[in-house]
Amino acid sequence: MLNRTTIAAIATPPGRGGVGVIRLSGPKSYAIAEALTQQSLPEARFAGFRKFYDASNEIMDEGLVICFPNPHSFTGEDVVELQGHGGPVIQNALLARLLELGAIAAKAGEFSMRAFENGKMDLVQAEAIADLIDATSQAAARSAVRSLQGAFSSKVNTVLEKLIHLRLHVEAAIDFPEEEIDFLADGKILGLLDEVASSVHAVQQSARQGQLLREGLQVVIAGKPNAGKSSLLNALAGVERAIVTDIAGTTRDVLHEKISLNGLPITLTDTAGLRETGDIVEKEGIRRAIKEIEQADLLLLVYDLSQGEDPLQLAQAYFADHIEPKRLMLIGNKCDLTGSTAEITDLNGFRHIRVSAKQETGVQALIDAITAHAGFQPEEDTFIARTRHLDAMKRTRRYLAEAREQLVVYHAGELVAESLRLAQNALGEITGDFSADDLLGKIFGSFCIGK
Repeated sequence: MLNRTTIAAIATPPGRGGVGVIRLSGPKSYAIAEALTQQSLPEARFAGFRKFYDASNEIMDEGLVICFPNPHSFTGEDVVELQGHGGPVIQNALLARLLELGAIAAKAGEFSMRAFENGKMDLVQAEAIADLIDATSQAAARSAVRSLQGAFSSKVNTVLEKLIHLRLHVEAAIDFPEEEIDFLADGKILGLLDEVASSVHAVQQSARQGQLLREGLQVVIAGKPNAGKSSLLNALAGVERAIVTDIAGTTRDVLHEKISLNGLPITLTDTAGLRETGDIVEKEGIRRAIKEIEQADLLLLVYDLSQGEDPLQLAQAYFADHIEPKRLMLIGNKCDLTGSTAEITDLNGFRHIRVSAKQETGVQALIDAITAHAGFQPEEDTFIARTRHLDAMKRTRRYLAEAREQLVVYHAGELVAESLRLAQNALGEITGDFSADDLLGKIFGSFCIGK
């Protein structure tokens, strides 16, 4: 065990509740808990009722005490959980008393950090704890649980084993050049290299789905006033969140709504209508709309089909810098007024969808198009993933491609070996086999206090 201090923190959220939990971890956990309760502690993993005393031997609170001896605890250290009443005043008073008795206040994520350092979990599993707490959908929660149980780590470790096996072959070819068989040229190493690259790509594809589940998609609805943007937000959200009137410029601020479309978490943003105006308040709304447009993963340009407008000309006029098929979809609204049917077509490479937000015609087709546009195809074994995981796999694939070039084009064994070493290091960053201290601090610093 790497740590010698004993940390303490409130493990339940701020506010009032029937029960509040305070957690201790470290070598002095038992001694501090005994001083607090002025009594011996209950048997390991059995709850015992105890009174909690302050420095004047006055009873502060009462509740349950549960002990988890090392190494069979969450952190791998001696852990004590105190379950008292959940009011913020008494919880803070109990924590202060524990600090008086020799504990130190835990930093954000320090309990999980200790579990990682003591080999109780790898980095992916530690991150999955925070992702499970922050999950915004059932699918995201299930995926986080799979990562917590080791599904993602298992896939990464399987690829790492293949990569290490490949490195052994390459190192053998370099160390024993006098052998009659040239291992670098017999095709076996190339086959193994391609197999590893294919495995990394497969894990990367699954991780991409997990990243979408965790981070979701930022979708911004934009367009001229009275095109039906707010009506479309209400139709997609399934509730009347935005005010809808026939008066142009009703929406003057940015409205965010978190929803789930086909299981994909979406942050849907309604914006002020884009037009020239002298109204100071509306100008500010348009400025905020432009800011949201610049940050969007996907833009829905909504226009009124009954006005006979060209959506590509509107896109060029309002956000020329953001016109690209991977970021922009064209939504022709009010098809009920034109007698046209709701359908999806291609318009100069852009997805064009006719809907009636008021009648909710074509809305499901739009939902399907949004999730398909994002590449979201969740599977039963999807695991939660983060941007840093995808970045690590992207670098791994780049190093593997470099190794292939050195092997096939230059037949340079030493350079192949170096590229493979870099690939292993990059892939190892995912589970924490190769992680800089500053990266660990950043990851665990985003956790809750008490976790």
